[in-house]
Amino acid sequence: MQWPARFTVRHIAHRLRSCSSLKEVESWYGLLLKNGTAQDCFLMNQYITACSHLHAIDSTIFAFAQMENPNLFVYNAMIGAFVHYFRPLDGLWYYVLMLRNGIRPSSYTFPAVIKSCRVLSFVGVGTSVHGQVLRTGLPLHVHVQTALVDFYSSLGRILESTKVFDEMPERDGFAWSAMISAHARAGDLDSAKRVFDEMPENNTATWNTLIHGYVEAGDVESAEELFCRMVKRDVISWTTMINCYCKHKRYREAVELFREMKSTEIRPDEVTMSTVISACAHLGALDQGKEMHLYVMQTRSNIDVYIGSALIDMYAKCGLLERALLTFFKLQEKNLFCWSSMIDGLAFHGYAEEALSMFDKMEEENIEPNSVIYVSVLAACTHGGLVEEGKRRFLEMTSRYFILPGIEHYGCMVDLLCRVGLLEEALGLIRSMRMQPNSVIWGALLGGCKLHKNLEIAQVAVDRLMILEPNNSGYYTLLINMYAEANRWSEVARIRAIMKDRGVLKIWPGSSWIEVKKKMHQFAACDNYHPASEEIYSVLDVLDLQLKLFGYEPYLDFVL
Repeated sequence: MQWPARFTVRHIAHRLRSCSSLKEVESWYGLLLKNGTAQDCFLMNQYITACSHLHAIDSTIFAFAQMENPNLFVYNAMIGAFVHYFRPLDGLWYYVLMLRNGIRPSSYTFPAVIKSCRVLSFVGVGTSVHGQVLRTGLPLHVHVQTALVDFYSSLGRILESTKVFDEMPERDGFAWSAMISAHARAGDLDSAKRVFDEMPENNTATWNTLIHGYVEAGDVESAEELFCRMVKRDVISWTTMINCYCKHKRYREAVELFREMKSTEIRPDEVTMSTVISACAHLGALDQGKEMHLYVMQTRSNIDVYIGSALIDMYAKCGLLERALLTFFKLQEKNLFCWSSMIDGLAFHGYAEEALSMFDKMEEENIEPNSVIYVSVLAACTHGGLVEEGKRRFLEMTSRYFILPGIEHYGCMVDLLCRVGLLEEALGLIRSMRMQPNSVIWGALLGGCKLHKNLEIAQVAVDRLMILEPNNSGYYTLLINMYAEANRWSEVARIRAIMKDRGVLKIWPGSSWIEVKKKMHQFAACDNYHPASEEIYSVLDVLDLQLKLFGYEPYLDFVL
């Protein structure tokens, strides 16, 4: 069978590059086989690249195996395909195979090979490849040196990274960004800013890199300043800043910045939407969360797993569990994050049995759990008081999935045991932990002691908490209340004297948010910062009077 006259090599290559489905690209490979052109290195290079973009790595391996004499371009395509498919070790294997077959690498071979070494943290191999780059005698292309800058900096070898950068005869925006990122990754933001200022012309990527560095270092003010100075912002700029606010629990600013972003021509991507929906979840801003959901539906043909998991979490946290379930079951594709959000939502609302049943369904779908989802599973057992089930799942986590329990898993188990009064067992579990228990663990034990009036173990917990968080007044106050309830006033006086000697003061109370007409209002106990505070307290006084008329008396036994 001969090709039609219009099917030139250039035409076939163009059609391969434009393929949008695996079925389409494999039909072209079938034609290549029938016409005896499956050995053409140029066409096979195009075919392997097309398969790589469609994540069809098995098709690339098969096609390569049928070739008798693949050339440099085909090997480059194979190595690049494995890096693209997150199989860097296979990429290195094909690089070694290429060298064994006597094919010399080009400057287009090394970036993918160096990236493989970076992902695998192969210091020795990466250094050897650097030596090969120098021995080839090829001109030192900027993309090869940029890959080396990134390789060394990712391994914490900032001196080598700087040396490669300083020796570059020419630098593009990617090279400058790599060096700024290298200093930021090492925590040296002064050097990152210096490199940024030395750039002949800053581009959007370098601005984003420096802002991200400040975000990771927790310097919100510097990140804000840079963001405000940007003349041209892209979706990464906006998303980085929104994520910055979320990371530092400034959720209102995150939502406000997203609204500002919507007024521009920049269209938010999946990461932006999942981040801002998460901010609505933390605020309990249901109306704004619904608005985000509607926006997603209007601008996208389907909801992906990341936006889906954020929506499930938002609806569950805002009290609409049915809406969370509806969103979950409507998702065309579900990954571990979606299952985790749904199980966590069911557990949060006290549906322990349903949460565990959902976990079992997830296992039936052959989705392997991770340590995060087991926190939700153990939390479900805690909410439902399912002690034996909780113990079984805790042991299963290690024996079946080889997940070592972390501080959060121990916290759930201690909380579970304390709720049902197994305080001695909880204390024994704490003492058997493979890491040092933190204040959350001891705080859970103290809460259980308060519930079951066990002063002896409570004192053990407070002694540890005084070391871990010496200025936290909450634990002292809880112990004072327990002694007061037992009429042990001498102990009350002793704890108060300790607080006075150590200068422990009552911390500022936690705050709450309510949403009124899509606007968030923040309150703390006894504050008067809200502009309508006088009217609010007037209404509270009226409510207090009405409650007293109906015979309500406040429970003041623990108010000291």
